[in-house]
Amino acid sequence: MEYIATFYSHFGAVRFKKICEETGITAKAMPVPRLLSSSCGTCVRFQAEPETLPSPTEETEQIVRVNGGAFEVLWRAADS
Repeated sequence: MEYIATFYSHFGAVRFKKICEETGITAKAMPVPRLLSSSCGTCVRFQAEPETLPSPTEETEQIVRVNGGAFEVLWRAADS
């Protein structure tokens, strides 16, 4: 399945991408799609099975599942 994580800072996106890659998850940093809000404008798009989703870091704003052309919010930080 395909997911997108957004972040409060560019550093958070880079760090999350590295965590994904260290656990064998293919990940790509890219601009946030217009339909998603982000504080820093950078997101990480990644492929994973639901049971292998990386845990959100303190810099993660939200994690959404890409469902065709729509986004399903799976996790959102409490203060978002």
